[in-house]
This record gives sequence, structure tokens and C-alpha cells, in this order.
Amino acid sequence: MALIVEFEVPREKFALSETLRSVPDATLEVGRVVADAPDSITAYLWARAPDFDALEAALEADPTVRSLTVLTESADERSYRMTWNEPIDLLVHVMTEQQGTVIHAANRGGAWALRVSFPEGDALEQAQELKELARRNEFSLDVRGIHRTDEYRGAKPEMTRPQQKALMAAFEAGYFEVPKGVTLAELAEAEGVSHQAMSERIRRGVHYLIEQTLVTGGGGDDDENENDE
Repeated sequence: MALIVEFEVPREKFALSETLRSVPDATLEVGRVVADAPDSITAYLWARAPDFDALEAALEADPTVRSLTVLTESADERSYRMTWNEPIDLLVHVMTEQQGTVIHAANRGGAWALRVSFPEGDALEQAQELKELARRNEFSLDVRGIHRTDEYRGAKPEMTRPQQKALMAAFEAGYFEVPKGVTLAELAEAEGVSHQAMSERIRRGVHYLIEQTLVTGGGGDDDENENDE
């Protein structure tokens, strides 16, 4: 059984603070972080911004970004794979010393809200270690909650029927193949939904599958949430 710890950390102590300073209207959401090595961290990012050219210029100039690849794009949202250029002390500590996995992060004003999965252990001890790490690095770390994964899954919505249908349609049409067998716009038109709705359903569905299968090992319920987005 794993533990989920939710906390906030100042954005300059995590990543992409220069990007957020340059493009303050951008909304960034990290759906998965992979520590390939202590000095190599790959993140998968979803972004909304009024000007994607400005956002991508800021990302490429950000000192924490080593490389940037556009994965998907639409009029109002894009997804990226990026390698962070410098190890982030907090993140590397979480990944290596405590065997933690960052499963979600989102910028909120001047802070990042992170959700981290840990192997079963003493939650209070792990939270205290994180707070001590923050104190040594002279920044604040606000623990928002600690959950067992069974409790956490019970409190979260399952994958919805529209998300399941969108993922199946995308898979069957070759959307996930290289090269793609269909564009997102074509997929949305075939399913009779807006481009934005299809993008949101695929993104949320993929995020759910990663979190449930690779992180918590749970599963969805096909009979529930049929009408939700």
C-alpha cells in the first residue's frame, strides 16, 4: 500500500519559475515525472497560454529546461515532453532517497501544488523529512494532506465513460501510433465533439491510466460516471 502526500512548494524551488515569471498567464500542469538519473529528470507537461509562441520561447530559455518536444497541440492547449537541465534538490530527494514518485504538479500563483506517491511507511515521518529538507534549503513547504492510496482512490472520481470512449476511439484510429493515423481535429469530428472536449478527455483519461496502473495499481469502474466529462 502506498501513501499520497500533497503539499505546496514555492515555484522557484521546483522548476519553470522563469517561464512562469515571463508568461504569468500560463497554466502549467505536470502529469508525470520520471527520474532517469539523479541529473536527468523527464517531465510531461500540459499547458494553456494566450500566446504559445511566447510560452515556448520562455520554456526554451528557462534555465531548468534542457530539451523541449511538442507532443500534441490545439488552439488552446499543448502538451510537451521536457528534460530538466538542473537537478531540483527537492525532487531528486523525493525520487531517490524516499522512493517517491511525483504523480501530479500544477502551478498556483507563486507556488506549485504537488502530489507525491511513497511506498507504505510512516506518513508523518516522511512528511517531516520533507519539511526538514525545506527548512535546510530555507523555504517553506506546506503539507496539505496525507492519504493511503485506497482512501485516495475512493475520494477521487473514476475514469468517466466519455474518457473511456475517447481513448478507445483514439487507439482504434491510430492516434497513439507514430506517425499518427489521425489528427485530434479529425478524431473530434468523427466523434461529434469539440476539439477541446476531445483533447481534455484524452488527456484526463491518459493521466488516470498512468496514475492507477503505474503508481497506485488500481482500476476503473465501467458502470459509473457515464455522463461526466
